[in-house]
Amino acid sequence: MSNNANVQAEATIAYQVSDMKASQAWYAKHLGFELKYEVVDYGWCEMSTTIEGVFVGLSQVEEPKVEGGGTVTWSTPNAQESMDYLKASGVKVDEMVVLPGLVKLVMFYDPDGNHLMLAESLGSQEA
Repeated sequence: MSNNANVQAEATIAYQVSDMKASQAWYAKHLGFELKYEVVDYGWCEMSTTIEGVFVGLSQVEEPKVEGGGTVTWSTPNAQESMDYLKASGVKVDEMVVLPGLVKLVMFYDPDGNHLMLAESLGSQEA
């Protein structure tokens, strides 16, 4: 496979948020992410995720735009337990979608309405 754009093994997923400090706390508490760095003057920070080389960037803006775009899907070994934890913590969570033999999916939202998803693999994903 060619890599003409010279893409490297690192990625930052950027979200617009209304309160960077509150969002940092939310991502740390619920997803275990850690602050990598923060540039207060630009309203920007990056957080390390549980995946090496993958970061979440938070951009503080007055009115976050959260519609459209892709949905970042994080792997979990138990979608039901993860969903139960998020609900018990007051996080907005949609109903679980189950594709038998393939995956369980749970859509959830950060405090600004950015959508994220959890996925539990149920078997072979070979085409």
